[in-house]
Amino acid sequence: MRRLVVLLALSLFPLSLRAQELGLSVGSRAPSAVVQSLDGKPVELASYVGKTPVLIEFWATWCPNCKELEPAMVAAQKKYGAHVKFVGVAVSVNQSPELVRRYATKHALPLEILFDRTGAATD
Repeated sequence: MRRLVVLLALSLFPLSLRAQELGLSVGSRAPSAVVQSLDGKPVELASYVGKTPVLIEFWATWCPNCKELEPAMVAAQKKYGAHVKFVGVAVSVNQSPELVRRYATKHALPLEILFDRTGAATD
């Protein structure tokens, strides 16, 4: 488990640098945001923090980097899913909850899929 946390931290290191550019210090909690479940119910991203390790991926059905990362995310969820919560937050650019739902079903994404309708989480 400790190795997983270290590997996840190392893989997210460039994102940590970006967070510093945005005014967040490494190790601080990101501001929370409200997104939606695919059936339209509000979900507070902060509700995932502090209970178990969590990996939140911001993605889009049209994103080539996201598609390239997909097999690794599926493999990581299969290997570590009992210890880590995997959440996918779909951005709302050129997407709808229904499009995201169809994509997630077709590709059997093993993530809890949420939708950032207003861009609150990606901002």
